[in-house]
Amino acid sequence: MRRGATVAQICDATGWQQHTVRGFFAGLKERQGIEVQVLERVRQAAPNKQGARGSYMVYRVAG
Repeated sequence: MRRGATVAQICDATGWQQHTVRGFFAGLKERQGIEVQVLERVRQAAPNKQGARGSYMVYRVAG
């Protein structure tokens, strides 16, 4: 079974804000060369909109 976490789950566990979690992942990928995988992408979009509340991605740091 593949395991991962959403940004919301990581925020709950760390107390960080969403932009901080995303920035941390970007730093891992760009500065540290660590692979961050997207295991699942769920888009909850209304007609004529790019995304909506309820959309999320499940991330995993490859190790």
